[in-house]
Amino acid sequence: MGRWWRELQRRKVPRAALLYVGAVWALAQGIAQLAPEFGAPPASVRWFVLAAAVAFPFWMVLAWRHDLSLQGLRRDEGPEMAAGTAPRRGRRSDLALVAVLSLAVVLLLVNQFRLDERDAAPAPAVASPSVAVLPFQNLSDHADNEYFVAGMQDLILTRLAGINGLRVVSRTSVQGYASRPANLRQVAEELGVSRIIEGSVQRQGRDVLINVQLIDAHDDSHLWAESYRRTLDDIFGVEGEVAGRVAAALQVKLSPAESTTLAHPATRDPMALDFYLQAGFAAQQGHRDYDTARLQEAVRLYREAVAHDPGFALALARLSYVESELAWFGGGGTDSEQLSARARLDAERAARLDPELPEAQLALGYSAYWGRADHAAADRAFAAALALRPGYGDALAARAFVARRQGRFAEAMRFLDQARTGDPRNSTLAFEAGATAMLAGTYDDAKASLERALELDPDNLNARYFLSNAILFASGDAVAALEPLAGDSAYMKLQRSTVLGYLRRYEAAIAEVEAVPDLPENFQPGLNPPKSLQLAELHRLAGHPAAATPLYERALVELRGQQAGQSDVNLAFVWSCTAGAELNLGHVQQALESIARSQEILAASPDRLTIAVPALVNAFTYAQAGRAEAAVSIIAEVLAAPGSGNIYAPVLLWVDPVWDPIRQEPVFIALRGRYADHRPAARR
Repeated sequence: MGRWWRELQRRKVPRAALLYVGAVWALAQGIAQLAPEFGAPPASVRWFVLAAAVAFPFWMVLAWRHDLSLQGLRRDEGPEMAAGTAPRRGRRSDLALVAVLSLAVVLLLVNQFRLDERDAAPAPAVASPSVAVLPFQNLSDHADNEYFVAGMQDLILTRLAGINGLRVVSRTSVQGYASRPANLRQVAEELGVSRIIEGSVQRQGRDVLINVQLIDAHDDSHLWAESYRRTLDDIFGVEGEVAGRVAAALQVKLSPAESTTLAHPATRDPMALDFYLQAGFAAQQGHRDYDTARLQEAVRLYREAVAHDPGFALALARLSYVESELAWFGGGGTDSEQLSARARLDAERAARLDPELPEAQLALGYSAYWGRADHAAADRAFAAALALRPGYGDALAARAFVARRQGRFAEAMRFLDQARTGDPRNSTLAFEAGATAMLAGTYDDAKASLERALELDPDNLNARYFLSNAILFASGDAVAALEPLAGDSAYMKLQRSTVLGYLRRYEAAIAEVEAVPDLPENFQPGLNPPKSLQLAELHRLAGHPAAATPLYERALVELRGQQAGQSDVNLAFVWSCTAGAELNLGHVQQALESIARSQEILAASPDRLTIAVPALVNAFTYAQAGRAEAAVSIIAEVLAAPGSGNIYAPVLLWVDPVWDPIRQEPVFIALRGRYADHRPAARR
């Protein structure tokens, strides 16, 4: 045995083995550190070590038969090899061995340090399966079927959203994508999901072909695909089948209640379903643009759906929501009180038909929030919707609206952030975050969120409007505030006229208002002054009394007609506008009485945010009447109230021409002194 060991030592086999192991170890440590940087799979180190283990016996044979030196490989010629060179070659080999082992130790320590850092960081939570349903492709011959295609996508998405343990991106975040995008991985990263559902719908007469496929966004592999050939008479339940198959493919276990829900379609009446899909298409457009005409169309279509199937709880819930929304926007020419009452009845009926329907609880909440200003009842209903569907984005946003109306702006932002997790590319949610920052008076934060909203949807008119105000309220720079207001929509024209008024460019402001059609959706009763009153005010400021007087007379008739059918703050606003018309027609006492009626309603209202608008109009009228103390009393209260930041700003005390009649009054000068830090830079 000793002779063999001496021969192994003479042939330097142990040294070669150590050198091999040290080199493999060093290379493995290097690969482990560098592989992630070059996108190599984690298994790279394992395959390298296995390959090295296979090669080790061959290395040992090579070491036995050859002398390994820094001058290369030489065949071992036995003990008679030149004795003078052997010690020198041995020392060099020892140095090489030490160097390799030292490198391995250094790499091991570095890698261990990195592991310690990773261990110190909190381990990421195991994410729930996540999926986005992209807009379905319309393969039908007629573009008129767009509502049907969009509706089928929405039905499937709604069913998926009802599965606990599955995170589904909301429809609003996916609407900007193509049906079949070229780069699915990029889409998945932008939406924060791992799986994508693509689909197409082809409708020919009463025949429908729906193709759906579930794709792993990381490698474009198809996890599941199916085609459904149906007619309009037996299409019911397709959305439940698709949702169930997707859940199975993603290994999401359904509860018995979820399985039952997926197996039962919302309606089995073909006409009810068709009207429901049409209504949803109109409601989506109306909600996005605050278009009361489209909301009225949605109400009509939802009512048709319910008429065909009185047990269609989902249609009733969404009908109630749109009725409440339309009433909130003044009714668009419809009696808002009747709309609110109808919305409450429809929501309660939906909840009785299906107590486990989250949309019914959402409708109940908005009936209380928009219809009765009962914020406590609204929040209870929204919380109930979240209990039925955890992570329900619409309910999270609704709770944010309640929180901010009660002055809890930080809490409102937390709810909005949670809602945006499941709806990351929703321009409306980004706008609402900006509007919330406006209420808090943090205009830089508001501008950032509103710019994000416009990045997601350049046609978001609400974001353009609020961004204009954010610029104006932060700096008093009316010229800069005009920049976001490009476009020919009535919404943009009316805001441009307001900003032009601050610049005292009255002729241009008059032209903007005159170009807007005098329709209820453009001049919403209870929310906006009539067109005649807006023109009358601009003509008065421009020094055109002959043009202003008949417009004030016309406005007074219109405002008296609006006093019926309005409630609470909207009615207070009508009385505020009436006071302005009365004053400019010389009816001073009647004007003061109208202001008193408005203020009486506002004092009794629980809605502390919305009351700022009619209160502000009352202050304007007092200022024009020369009642400086009354005007300053109201405007001071408005500016000091939490949440007034999106209604008015201290900087406008220097910019707004409405204060010209009392600008030199001591009480007004004292008010501006309190806000001296807000004075526009150009006037300091």
